[in-house]
Amino acid sequence: MARTRLYRHGVLTAEGFPVVDVSDHLEDPSAVVWVDLHAPTEDDLRAISEELGLHELAVEDALQRKQRPKLDVYDSHKFLNVYAARFDAESGRLEVADVAVFITGHALVTVRTSDDFAIDEVVRRWDESPRLAEHGVAFLIHGLLDYVVDSHFDTVEAMDEQIEALEEMVFDERPVGPDEQRRTYELRKSLVTLRRIVMPMREVVNTLLRRNEEIGDGALSPYFQDVYDQVLRASEWTESLRDLLGNVREAQLTMQGNRMNMIMKRVTSWAAIIAVPTMITGFYGQNIPFPGFGAPWGFLTSTLAIVLVSVVLYRVFRARDWL
Repeated sequence: MARTRLYRHGVLTAEGFPVVDVSDHLEDPSAVVWVDLHAPTEDDLRAISEELGLHELAVEDALQRKQRPKLDVYDSHKFLNVYAARFDAESGRLEVADVAVFITGHALVTVRTSDDFAIDEVVRRWDESPRLAEHGVAFLIHGLLDYVVDSHFDTVEAMDEQIEALEEMVFDERPVGPDEQRRTYELRKSLVTLRRIVMPMREVVNTLLRRNEEIGDGALSPYFQDVYDQVLRASEWTESLRDLLGNVREAQLTMQGNRMNMIMKRVTSWAAIIAVPTMITGFYGQNIPFPGFGAPWGFLTSTLAIVLVSVVLYRVFRARDWL
């Protein structure tokens, strides 16, 4: 399944034409073509490769999944691979969707493996900025990267809110339960994945910024610079959240250790208080004559000793914050 668009002199003139007509449209120097391939087969990519003269290594990379974000430069075109991200606040999991992009002087080909990459959102951004369409392929690339980087930024922002909620739970009196521990683990795993797709974007966008004149007239440099600034903010924010989440986890473990220490102190203190009456009653339980043996005042003496020593121990432990 393929979607196509044709721009002439910065104006959208045609949509939905067959892929085999791409080379015919590109005979016009003022034409810019966009082709979107959804879950293409190897034959589909070979067909567009023949139309645009794409390098076989770039075609192989487009067919393979789990590529790192990158920008490869070939003689006749460039190959771009990027990921959009979406954070599920309910589960704490990160969902990523990749898109492979072939960039020539007058054509942009996007290859998606699934519908998770919202290409309609990219098209909407193009339609909202028709005045920039006169800048050719650079206009299409900017709209694509703007959507990708915005998805990274929104994801980091959503994760930040989740981590702030975990921070507030650290000093609660209620111990951290399995749900909070699982959420912390999922967030940590999602941050690792997000870092893998965000950090390389600095190099990708920076390279495009330096080569802006090769894919357009250079007039969109300020727009690419704005995208680059967003990339830097997202990458720096991701790094800070990674450290912050690590600190939250360490704080959770420290608080758990402190609570355990307090529990052990209380149990030990009460055990000491209980041990004294046991010692006294055990002493008075000897089968030998002792002071007060067989007399009522002997029972009163043992009872008074139990109460007195227990009260003294309780006050001493309380003063030392053991109880």
